[in-house]
Amino acid sequence: LLCDRESSGYDAIVSLFLQKLFLRGHNLNLSNLSSSLSSLHSFRNDGSLVSVLKTLLFFTLLMITLPIGLYFASKSFLFEASLGYSSNDSYFYAAIVAVLAVHVVLALFVYVAWNEGSRQCREGKQD
Repeated sequence: LLCDRESSGYDAIVSLFLQKLFLRGHNLNLSNLSSSLSSLHSFRNDGSLVSVLKTLLFFTLLMITLPIGLYFASKSFLFEASLGYSSNDSYFYAAIVAVLAVHVVLALFVYVAWNEGSRQCREGKQD
């Protein structure tokens, strides 16, 4: 579900690369290749790339910290202290909480990435 402008840009870059690679007998000149790859800037918005990387970094940190934090917090405070479960039972139920947290983070990431991609397509088509 790529935007038409983005997919044609990537197609142009791939075709330029393949032409340089295969039509010249594998003799790639670095200056010609760098000039061809510099055309990538016209097809990709740097602001959107930074936005995507920030989103990815945020969800990566959330994926690492939230399940682990919820595992230990729910094991110690919820299941053992509040509900009085045994240590073995609290391990099991805390693992379920951590797995649910992973699924929630993944669902949120897919939702944000889906909406971000469609927003960028709408903004690109308005230009």
